[in-house]
Amino acid sequence: MSVTRHGWLLLSLGLILILSGRIFAIWELFVVGAAAVVLVVLAVVFTGLARLRLEVTRTITPLRLHAGGTARVDVVVRNRGGQTPVLRLSDPVEGTSGADMSVGPLHKGESLSVAYQLPTERRGVMNVGPLTVGIGDPFGFSSLEIGAAGVHEVTVYPRIHPIDAAPFTIGDDSHNAAPTPNALGRTGDDFYALRQYTFGDDLRRVHWKSTARHDELMVRQDDQPWQGRLTVLLDTRRRHDDTTSFELAIEAAASVLQASNRRRDLIRLVTTNRGDSGFASGGNHLDSIMHYLVTTNPRSDGTLLDARDAILTQGGGGALVACLVEPSDSEIDEMVRMRNTFDRVTIIACSLDAERSNSVTSMGRGIVAIRASDARSLVSGWSAVHGRVTSLDKTTVGAASSADPNEQIRVDR
Repeated sequence: MSVTRHGWLLLSLGLILILSGRIFAIWELFVVGAAAVVLVVLAVVFTGLARLRLEVTRTITPLRLHAGGTARVDVVVRNRGGQTPVLRLSDPVEGTSGADMSVGPLHKGESLSVAYQLPTERRGVMNVGPLTVGIGDPFGFSSLEIGAAGVHEVTVYPRIHPIDAAPFTIGDDSHNAAPTPNALGRTGDDFYALRQYTFGDDLRRVHWKSTARHDELMVRQDDQPWQGRLTVLLDTRRRHDDTTSFELAIEAAASVLQASNRRRDLIRLVTTNRGDSGFASGGNHLDSIMHYLVTTNPRSDGTLLDARDAILTQGGGGALVACLVEPSDSEIDEMVRMRNTFDRVTIIACSLDAERSNSVTSMGRGIVAIRASDARSLVSGWSAVHGRVTSLDKTTVGAASSADPNEQIRVDR
């Protein structure tokens, strides 16, 4: 419980009037000053004697989403006691002035819902809370705040743009693709051959006609599906104070990885500051990459040569997409030489230079440079090279996870 700013001002004025009335022997000043002090004291007593029995539930949906999606916070207040005064709900939101809401008097058993949206225009981790419930006297001279919900993190992934996956590479490359085993039945897409049963095989794959003919268990073996291999190089070097180009490179890398992951390719992210996710596929691997991109900021260490060496540690093959920030011609030439290792190289040069951006240039067989200054030029350039624009599922772009905390806290005072 505390005295508000208006309460302190009135209390100070009352004390000054009391002192002035005492010094100058003016009875009226003394009376007015004493009344002001008594009014503040009564306001504090009124607030202190208030009794609240509330159930406060805060729900954040979703906890993880991509930039530009919709994140909603719902707060439900239910009164389990007598009639409440006007309630003030305050929920701090990192990077903003927070959310302040007012709830009118509630009778016993009544409940009320309030909601607000979170800003999701930029990637990052946003702390929401702690939520407090505040009450005060009718004159606003005192206040009491009670904790109602803790702090939760909302993760805003980089913005995803609607692009196709990088095309499969062709050629005699032993690393071009990799088989994907099925953990349940070791099955694939097409029939391949019959073989003897081994321990661990799915009995549903037993071929009974062949088993009767050979007098031993024979199982159907299907041809395994194949995966493409994609390596994304992200330039995290600090080039200047303006981070617009860097954010575009982050969005380009996230979009390319997301598109290839939807096709179940093996994906890998390598950064110039020696970050390396390794090759893997699946939602968990993509989530770990997205979490890394959320907190990635420009750094002064690392070079393209370091990134190139890191890429070559696991061999080449497949496709390479290099997302560079304000690259020079020599740096683009360095990426062109990666064609000796990869079957297809796509260079995305993110630059604010209007004269050199928004263009697509073929730099040799299997090598393309896309110069982009914004999301529109990025999507159009990629579509011109690798296919038409696709429409992403809203659940992919809007929310990476629908999990949300249903935090119900009982407030008794």
